[in-house]
Amino acid sequence: MEQHTIQDEQIERLGDGFHGDLIRPDDGEYDDARAVWNGMIDRRPALLARCRGVADVISAVGFARETDLRVAVRGGGHNVAGTAVCDDGLVVDLTEMRSVRVDPDARTAWIQAGATWADVDHETQAFGLATPGGLVSETGVAGLTLGGGLGHLRCKYGLTCDNLVSVDLVTAEGDYLTASEDEHAGLFWGLRGGGGTVGVVTGFEFDLHPVGPEVAMCLVFYPGDRTAECLRAYREYVASAPDEVSTLTMSGVMPDEDLFTGDAVDDAKTAIVGCYAGPVADGERALAPLREFGEPIADFSGTMPYVDLQRLFDEDYPDGMRYYWKSLYLDGLSASAVDRIAYWADVAPSPLSTVDVWQLGGAIERVDAEDSAFAGRHAPFLLGVEANWEHPVNDDANVEWVRDCLDDMRQFSDGSVYLNFPGFFEDGDEMMETTFGPAYERLVALQEEYDPTNQFSRTQHFAPAERAQIDGGTTHE
Repeated sequence: MEQHTIQDEQIERLGDGFHGDLIRPDDGEYDDARAVWNGMIDRRPALLARCRGVADVISAVGFARETDLRVAVRGGGHNVAGTAVCDDGLVVDLTEMRSVRVDPDARTAWIQAGATWADVDHETQAFGLATPGGLVSETGVAGLTLGGGLGHLRCKYGLTCDNLVSVDLVTAEGDYLTASEDEHAGLFWGLRGGGGTVGVVTGFEFDLHPVGPEVAMCLVFYPGDRTAECLRAYREYVASAPDEVSTLTMSGVMPDEDLFTGDAVDDAKTAIVGCYAGPVADGERALAPLREFGEPIADFSGTMPYVDLQRLFDEDYPDGMRYYWKSLYLDGLSASAVDRIAYWADVAPSPLSTVDVWQLGGAIERVDAEDSAFAGRHAPFLLGVEANWEHPVNDDANVEWVRDCLDDMRQFSDGSVYLNFPGFFEDGDEMMETTFGPAYERLVALQEEYDPTNQFSRTQHFAPAERAQIDGGTTHE
């Protein structure tokens, strides 16, 4: 793509009073600045504006409006679709805005949009508090929250977006506002799980809950030839599990030489991962049945600091590896669905790939579906299909495996997806309409109200009438 030309004097005018860094294609740090977590993403923005505060964000958005540059927003840079960076546009980079302020008496935290969950957990756990985050500590707060947010505390305390108190945002017109249940309530509804495609979120306020510092956790691996059997037992377990339990299964080879020895390294496995959001002794009892589905390959269950549980999988998802993920909400785990999950895990072309089943329900389903834009409260399970591999020569095989698996598994789903696990948005508007149903047009209306000129079209799910021809994603990553 031909690079958008920005005049030096235009950048100089932006630089006047801009406290952050402006990074151009000919700067030495440009390649590092445009790189994101997913190694498949190789995009070349016309300019990166690394902001130090809200004033810088307002200036950057105004500059994009004046120069007709489309905008991508970088928070943690961890979204699979790589939407934190765009070709021929402006990246509003929030990675220097990582402050976390905790009020332990009110049990709230205010968090800047460039923070990661490691930043949040470090501060909140000093007071024995937490809000539901992701399963990888390097994930950005902004992208996870705006897409919903599934983590170790979800069945007890809900989604990440369910714990929002307020959101600070800069609109396409450069206006700074706070959205909550009392101010800009319609916008607040859309920011809770709708993807945040209407502006640049600069800060979040969350409710916190007593968690840790130690938690009971489960991490047990069973032989891959027993995947279907384990999933059937797992289905029965979660049917009566208390809300304090949040679990998922992961099926694949997972060749970790630090965890396994001998032939077990390269053998197929099914892992069951769980956390108990409550007293440790109660958690050990509640999670015990997950360790009794048969003879395991390995069992690392026990008690650990919550901050360690939050970063348990960090090394499994390193920066620069290649990722292509998709998802589907499942109607249940029927015998046929379980058999197909076992099949697709077995034929994955990469030993690093997994087919995952996330337990939902609990606090997630007790929030009224009309209270937020999040579209997955109806489902008992989420299917995640993760292709993870190292070399570009294997791109086609891994992408094809994910797509074929999803095509097959749609027979067990209504076709809706979890916004944070879509991979790339090849399915476009049809997928979004299926996922959000009646809420889709309401999200379109928010888009038209807060971004009428399509300034954030690079990252847009809910395009106004004149839809941009783009490969979309979430606004924040």
